[in-house]
Amino acid sequence: MNPFLRILRTCCAGLALLAAAPVFAADSAACPATLQYSFPRLQDEKPQSLCQYAGKVVLVVNTASFCGFTPQYKGLEALYAKYQARGLVVLGFPSNDFSQEPAANAQIADFCENTFGVKFPMFGKTTVSGPQAVPLYKLLAAQTGSAPAWNFHKYLLGRDGHVVASYGSQVEPEDRKLLQEIEKQLTAK
Repeated sequence: MNPFLRILRTCCAGLALLAAAPVFAADSAACPATLQYSFPRLQDEKPQSLCQYAGKVVLVVNTASFCGFTPQYKGLEALYAKYQARGLVVLGFPSNDFSQEPAANAQIADFCENTFGVKFPMFGKTTVSGPQAVPLYKLLAAQTGSAPAWNFHKYLLGRDGHVVASYGSQVEPEDRKLLQEIEKQLTAK
């Protein structure tokens, strides 16, 4: 084959690969902006992409072990156990923003598992409020106009990744309005 034609064919093949790039963009589009983050898993600090929860109803909660709201772990685990098969995932983000989570990740994991039997996904200690908040929490606060003012603030995301509601710390996992919204999101396609 003529060397010029070989170079031209090689260049054209490269252009064909570039034309296929939108396929990768479409894959990232399947993961909504609210889930395009990675966090270390609480138990072993291995990075976990939140994109694995795309297509699920997601309840994002900032948690703490030494808070008056800490017993909400029990209700959050009950929600997760009840609705997991239907597509709900609870994501816990321990935070010391309010000086009630001083322990290291391994100690927090041990506390959550041994005290409340937490099995829903938990991530490493995270800054959730103020100027140092991680981008996920900045995005959630911007979309709702509501940043966590205390531990156990909840954000509910629909299957499409859009934030549908924000709930303050006083709203328990068993709250009727929260349960109704979870049910509504689980039945939405």
